[in-house]
Amino acid sequence: MKAKSFADDMSRTDKDSAESEKTQIELSNSPSLEEIRQRAYQLHVEGGCVHGRDLDDWLQAEQDLMKK
Repeated sequence: MKAKSFADDMSRTDKDSAESEKTQIELSNSPSLEEIRQRAYQLHVEGGCVHGRDLDDWLQAEQDLMKK
């Protein structure tokens, strides 16, 4: 019974490691907050400096940068 438990623990450890590596890769490919900020400001200016669209500009900036 202990062998199965050990094997299960090892399987979970391998799975956790794989998920951790995937998360690290995704994070390393993510744009930095500074890049998002700059792109959001650019969108704000290009959009005529309309107030109240900050969240929309931010989300659009994230999408734009993730596509690159």
